[in-house]
Amino acid sequence: MIPTPDQAYALVCDYNEGEFHRKHARIVGDVMRWYANELGYGAEADFWQTVGILHDLDFEQWPEQHCTKEQELMREKGIDERIIHATASHGWNLTVDIKPEHEMEKVLYAADELTGLIGACAIMLPSKSVQDLEVKSLKKKFKNKKFAAGCSRDVITSGAELLDWDLDTLFERTLAAMKASGNVD
Repeated sequence: MIPTPDQAYALVCDYNEGEFHRKHARIVGDVMRWYANELGYGAEADFWQTVGILHDLDFEQWPEQHCTKEQELMREKGIDERIIHATASHGWNLTVDIKPEHEMEKVLYAADELTGLIGACAIMLPSKSVQDLEVKSLKKKFKNKKFAAGCSRDVITSGAELLDWDLDTLFERTLAAMKASGNVD
């Protein structure tokens, strides 16, 4: 089964009570949809969005089993193995040995951590809006390892490398994706 984005979000809500995780699921889903359209996969935009929404399905309840427990949960629901592989691969070299292979998986791997950093940067602005965030400010905060320390710079850098993009390209695109979304402020 391939859930629609709405079905995926309902499943996220079944396993995540906190607003933070629910909002993060929406943001990453919207970013993934934007990337699907941007990179020529528009016909698969719902699929990409569903992957983005489901990527942290297990994190709130089973953080120590992240990217492992969600595979089990999704298989119990009969969810398509491509979604299971894609969501698990964002934990590559962190919690699982499943390497991102498809461009969609590489985008998820790179953009997931970066959305957190972008969100942290945005709330530091007077407007608290991602709409007012500039790439220059994002780059400055990226270099400050103490700022939003939970957002792995190594994963972001590794993700850009997997995509054969420089960091500026990843920053520009992901920031554009978040600005295009209505779920970031």
